[in-house]
Amino acid sequence: MQTSPAPSPLFSGVEWIWFDLDDTLIDFHANSRRAHRLLFDEQNGFDSTYDDFVEWLHAYETHNAELWRRYAAGEISQDFLRLDRFLSPLALKWRGDSEALETLCRYLDTRYLDLLAEQKQLVEGAREALLLARARGYKIGVLSNGFSSVQHRKIRSARLDDLIDTVVLSDDIGVAKPDPRLYLYAMARVNNLRPDAHLMIGDNLATDIKGAEAAGWKHLFFAPRDTAPSSPADPPAECRIARLDELSRLI
Repeated sequence: MQTSPAPSPLFSGVEWIWFDLDDTLIDFHANSRRAHRLLFDEQNGFDSTYDDFVEWLHAYETHNAELWRRYAAGEISQDFLRLDRFLSPLALKWRGDSEALETLCRYLDTRYLDLLAEQKQLVEGAREALLLARARGYKIGVLSNGFSSVQHRKIRSARLDDLIDTVVLSDDIGVAKPDPRLYLYAMARVNNLRPDAHLMIGDNLATDIKGAEAAGWKHLFFAPRDTAPSSPADPPAECRIARLDELSRLI
């Protein structure tokens, strides 16, 4: 009779494996760019403010990344992020009045999120990783900073809901990773308050991994674009993977 291999020491005692959602399970960058392409075409370059889609995408993504950094640090509100990620890039070329621009940006945000929620592309190996974790007896959670109105829809669109036991979002309590309070809330939600029973897998050192460390969780850094530690503070090689299929040798 075949038996499962012994887990890596990293997974010893772990009962819950928590995955970040965007760019860990769901290919957020691909799905977001597809949603932006659809939105750009629908809106005729946002009332012809931008003639070139690549120029728009660069302006949006650069500004949006900074807004998400500030949001995770608790410096700005969700409402400000959702408005300003469209407003500031469009304001660079806008020739109308400011009230009309704000009205347009609030519509664009809602429409973009609707289009984003419909996209289905996964990170390579995501579904297989969840199936493997479930087969090995782990409970599976998603721990995400994304917006509640969108993240559950994205999970359903990607057909991952049947493989996830619990979803915990920053919207649930109004704090975002890396704030350890979100991790403590996740433990309470699943009625398991032992930190070393939880392991976080995520692609963002500053939010996923630093937050897990602060909460006393074990962690595995998913680093598909950077396979080697770049500083002594980075997770060591045994705490990082470049592909999700590497989980098969760990759990």
